[in-house]
Amino acid sequence: MWTALAILSLACTAAIYFWSRRQIKALELSLDRLKHESAHQREQQQHALAEEHAQQQALFNSMVEGVLVLDSDGKVRLVNHAVERLFSLHNDIRGQTIMEAFRMHALQEIVNRAAIEGQMTGGELELPGMELRCLHVNVVSLLNREGRHGGMLLVFHDLTRLRQLENTRREFVANVSHELRTPLSLIKGYVETLIDGAKDDPAVALRFLQTIEKHADRLTFLIEDLLTISRLESGQIVLSVQPTELTPLVDHVLEDLSARATEKGITLRNTIPQETKVRADGDRLEQVLFNLIDNAIKYGKQDGVVEVSGRVNDDNLMEVSVHDDGPGIPEDARERVFERFYRVDRARSRDAGGTGLGLSIVKHIVQSHGGEVWIESEPGKGSTFFFTLPRE
Repeated sequence: MWTALAILSLACTAAIYFWSRRQIKALELSLDRLKHESAHQREQQQHALAEEHAQQQALFNSMVEGVLVLDSDGKVRLVNHAVERLFSLHNDIRGQTIMEAFRMHALQEIVNRAAIEGQMTGGELELPGMELRCLHVNVVSLLNREGRHGGMLLVFHDLTRLRQLENTRREFVANVSHELRTPLSLIKGYVETLIDGAKDDPAVALRFLQTIEKHADRLTFLIEDLLTISRLESGQIVLSVQPTELTPLVDHVLEDLSARATEKGITLRNTIPQETKVRADGDRLEQVLFNLIDNAIKYGKQDGVVEVSGRVNDDNLMEVSVHDDGPGIPEDARERVFERFYRVDRARSRDAGGTGLGLSIVKHIVQSHGGEVWIESEPGKGSTFFFTLPRE
């Protein structure tokens, strides 16, 4: 009996052992499967988070405004490409303070003020450098889940272009006011003198009336040039581009200006090759040539030479030049001569007449044809104005 019980006990123990082994094996398989599924889920979650972070960063970097996020310790947590571009940053500034990253006390003061008030809107920041830049800054304090200070969000908007346009507008209004005031004051003065009795002297009255007519014409030319500039800049002038022979067009302008040239003893020359054709609006091209040649006569030396020439340049464009042998233009003024109302020598320009808009009109017309305009000059040896046009 004891032998049978022992055999039965061994059999039970063996059965339990093998059953346990199977259960343990199944449990190990289940654990392995759970580990694999858990790792796969973690991998999927990490991939989804990485993808979401990449999308957020792409959106963050695509913003036109500069955006900067500071953590609760005042260190940079996030920065987009716009901020890097505005401040010319070349290194990763994350983890740095405002002063460490930007070295700007004005920006630190804006952040300190926002920390006290909770937010700050309408702040302005000027960035020193080769060209002054002006930024509009808004700052808001961020709160964490517990309602405590969790950092700051700074948004920068570039106002540089707007400031430049405002300055240009102010300069333009001031220049136009000045150009209008001078002839109007002269006209008013001569009219008052005529009324006070000068009209009774025929010789004096005639001279005064001729002066009034001259300054009235100056006002007319100024208004016409202002309207031309306005239409050119707004694209209201539609060019009638067609094959145009250059030589006869230059001859026509030289003929119109021959009387002025004769008064100064200036010789006019046209050395452009015959049958040279360009694609241009003939009327506008004539206006370009008239302004350039008229200026060359005004500022050329007495008994000098004004020459109009042309050649095909390396870009297969027709390059036209107008040369005078006047006093030349200083180097620091050559980049500005095409600005509206800019005058190298204001006193001499007043004596020579003109509206101060001629070269600006030249630049706009040439650029409307797809060409370029520039100047080469050496003080004491004259100036040469160049412009390019597409060939026919």
